[in-house]
Amino acid sequence: MCTALTLLTQDHYFGRNLDLEYAYKETVTVTPRNFPLTFRHSQTIPSHHAMIGMAFVSDNYPLYYDATNEKGLSIAGLNFPKNAAYHKPKEGKHNITPFELIPWILGQCTTVREALTLLLETNLTDEPFSEELPLSPLHFIISDRDESLTAEPMSDGLNLYPNPLGVLTNNPPFPLQLFHLNNYMHLSPHTPKNFFSTDFPLEIYSNGMGALGMPGDWSSQSRFVKTVFLKLNSVCGSSEEESVSQFFHLLGAVEHPRGSVVMDNGLCEITLYSSCCNTDRGIYYYRTYENSGISAVDLHRENLDDSRLISYPLKKGVSFDFQN
Repeated sequence: MCTALTLLTQDHYFGRNLDLEYAYKETVTVTPRNFPLTFRHSQTIPSHHAMIGMAFVSDNYPLYYDATNEKGLSIAGLNFPKNAAYHKPKEGKHNITPFELIPWILGQCTTVREALTLLLETNLTDEPFSEELPLSPLHFIISDRDESLTAEPMSDGLNLYPNPLGVLTNNPPFPLQLFHLNNYMHLSPHTPKNFFSTDFPLEIYSNGMGALGMPGDWSSQSRFVKTVFLKLNSVCGSSEEESVSQFFHLLGAVEHPRGSVVMDNGLCEITLYSSCCNTDRGIYYYRTYENSGISAVDLHRENLDDSRLISYPLKKGVSFDFQN
């Protein structure tokens, strides 16, 4: 399961937690402008916007989990089990596989509005990358500095919703996630007042009691509620250090420590990595389960006119900074 988030301070930030019980060989991957983007049912795009994000590179193809292009447009794919549905190729549509969608959009679009126009003519097809890499049931959050969009491929087609919160988790479908927030309109970061009864005096015995009742489990709906509450009440400075730190604190509030979620096969679902991309500057920050220090890769320090993928292995080892 996963949580994706946007945050606007002086710059715009986009990132996510990837929560899984196993890892592939993910790398921070830069796709330069002249790396040919190939598609199963559409023509190759030889030249396009450069992009950076987390990907599993297989057969020299970047299978992105989340990415941002040089224009500041970002996408993340999140698990959407029992709801995601893909279809056979359709005449008159751009027939794109789910693993092609991120480079398809980021290679050509600069804004959410442009992405929406392209998605309205796009059909997600039911073709796996390979026998070893079957299709994942996904829905997507697409964001720029000004707005966000949720794209959910379902049995009735590709449903597209404005996402005014800039947050996405997993199930249920996005309209139900939004509706469920009505159950938590009483939450507040402030000290609560006694509305229980005018006949019985009640006392405040701790800070933070205004948020009593906020869900704290790791279900996707609960993570959605908690992340939205924390984001909407976030107080953050405008510097890069303050913004990136705050972003990781927001994601950290819903990350999975080992043992908190145990799958039926006995494996533990953990937050394999958390990411935060400054979409204005093209700097991709991340931390891993084993290494809580923040590492960074700068898109604009690469030769963006190159034609070869550039990948950086994740820093996973624990590192201690002794002060004596």
